[in-house]
Amino acid sequence: MSVETFLRQLEKDRSVAVVRAAKIPDAPALCHALVQGGIGSVELTFTTPGVLKLIRKARDAEAEHGALVGAGTVLDAEQARAAIDAGARFLVTPGLRAEVAEVALAAGVPISLGAMTPSEVAQAVDLGSSVVKIFPARSLGPAYLKDLSGPFPELKLFPSGGIDASNAAEYLAAGAFAVACGTSVVPPEVVAAGDWSAIETLAAAFTASLSPFGQGQTDKQREMER
Repeated sequence: MSVETFLRQLEKDRSVAVVRAAKIPDAPALCHALVQGGIGSVELTFTTPGVLKLIRKARDAEAEHGALVGAGTVLDAEQARAAIDAGARFLVTPGLRAEVAEVALAAGVPISLGAMTPSEVAQAVDLGSSVVKIFPARSLGPAYLKDLSGPFPELKLFPSGGIDASNAAEYLAAGAFAVACGTSVVPPEVVAAGDWSAIETLAAAFTASLSPFGQGQTDKQREMER
């Protein structure tokens, strides 16, 4: 997948679901629920046991659920290569990982490197990060995004950590290109139980909170308003 395609998806949804769970019983069904709720990019992390098999299953069913499935918490070149071989559409790291960026760029796979300080942000850009993950966003707050936009006006910022329906729009208003949603949308226990209806409802509520930054309503959102 090209960087342009990845960026278009982020610009459309303005969000990525980051899934950290001890168990994902049906990765394609999880992706379908998130897409139905308005989130089209799903990050399955290396903190989940058997994540490579989950990525492969989700990728094989991409035509049915329509989500872009990527790998998160990628820490080294070996994990990066394994994730790409499993079909990951994009890679995300918690911090600056030059060897991960090198593998991703060589394979033509979009990469989002984690950064916190302005110097780290600049280094992430130099390493080829398509969007720069600002982590931990919880500790920095929306105002930090606005401050970063001063010296980096064209930079695509992707805050992650502590973002939910109550504050996501604030990060977008402060200049975020997209935001990551985690346990508020994909609670580990709900994912492990395979309650896809609950996940769809949580995703719809989250994407509704992004208005006026989102594009349109999902069927679930319209149903919730009736």
